[in-house]
Amino acid sequence: RAQRYRTNAVAVFCSHTFKKNHDMTKAWKGKTEQLLRVDEHDFTMRPAFGGPAIPVGVDVQVESLDSISEVDMDFTMTLYLRHYWKDERLSFPSTTNKSMTFDGRLVKKIWVPDVFFVHSKRSFIHDTTTDNIMLRVFPDGHVLYSMRVTVTAMCNMDFSHFPLDSQTCSLELESYAYTDEDLMLYWKNGNESLKTDEKISLSQFLIQKFHTTSRLAFYSSTGWYNRLYINFTLRRHIFFFLLQTYFPATLMVMLSWVSFWIDRRAVPARVSLGITTVLTMSTIITGVNASMPRVSYIKAVDIYLWVSFVFVFLSVLEYAAVNYLTTVQERKERKLQKRFSCTCGIPHSKTMMLDGNYSESDANSLAGYTRNQMVPEEEKQEKIVVHLAMSNESNSPRKRGLKGHVGLRIIQNTHAIDKYSRLIFPGTYIFFNLIYWSVFS
Repeated sequence: RAQRYRTNAVAVFCSHTFKKNHDMTKAWKGKTEQLLRVDEHDFTMRPAFGGPAIPVGVDVQVESLDSISEVDMDFTMTLYLRHYWKDERLSFPSTTNKSMTFDGRLVKKIWVPDVFFVHSKRSFIHDTTTDNIMLRVFPDGHVLYSMRVTVTAMCNMDFSHFPLDSQTCSLELESYAYTDEDLMLYWKNGNESLKTDEKISLSQFLIQKFHTTSRLAFYSSTGWYNRLYINFTLRRHIFFFLLQTYFPATLMVMLSWVSFWIDRRAVPARVSLGITTVLTMSTIITGVNASMPRVSYIKAVDIYLWVSFVFVFLSVLEYAAVNYLTTVQERKERKLQKRFSCTCGIPHSKTMMLDGNYSESDANSLAGYTRNQMVPEEEKQEKIVVHLAMSNESNSPRKRGLKGHVGLRIIQNTHAIDKYSRLIFPGTYIFFNLIYWSVFS
């Protein structure tokens, strides 16, 4: 009997508890609707409709800057967007003055500000595992409306100093339907309304600062609207471009100078070196421009790469000039040798023309020989006769003839071009680098 009594008591208690909890849920639901009086008002109209503009405060916490795209000229940002306003229709009596918190389901039943992102390309409210929306209502009717949003917005970038540039982008917030006569949008705490996560970082940019501004925006068809701005300044990291662009381009220019130390008769070596450096510079220029938008103005990196390309191209033209002058010189020497060579009485003598590589003392020592001078018979097979290309009609003194010969040697010495290039090319390129980095850095 005692056992039966205890069993009945437990059953009655469980049944009573279940009914009590079920009734409490129904009662709480009814009590909530009664407290907020959602069904008693028309929330399609703003608070104080027909009266002065309702102030709506805004503050933002930036969670992350996800990406910056130079090609699309936009940025992607994830942030917590919070609105503050007062709607007396949502006030409720409370002895503890505690607020009530709701999720996104209540948002569809009440009035909320219609703030949107100006110049945004894509945006969405996170919905995993549920809609990231929070609504908090205070007894006096103040409302806090918070959401977690990711937005991709346009950023007008200036690449005239790329990659030594700084970019300033802004995210703009504005009411879509309500003008400044109906809704006054403002930063709730001034510059303190914008908070950022200390862990925000980007691979190619250094975030210098965030700040807020506000102004009025005018539309000719609808009127004036309050617009809020989240401004941030980014400075590009240069080290990546030093390794990938500037350093390889400088090495290619320096490599093209190696041809100045190669013998001018080594045609395959100097031509292949010049063509290789030109093609490598073309590849570097193409690779840089492939990752950039097709802007109509010149970028800083374009100036550096194209000047480097010109230096490499001029080194190829330098050898073309050297090779051409060498060919002209050899042709003239053959003509002179064919015209003035004389082997009278010297059956197997050899002839060697002065090519300009001899010193002035050597020329003086040879100036006394004539074309008809004979050597002893026993030395005919061994001696070499050196003929100076002098005019037959010239009866000038020996000193005058020597002076004319030295002038011919200077003109025909094509090695001088390489000697001058060894100094002019590096000196000019170093001077260009000094000007470039002082202007753009």
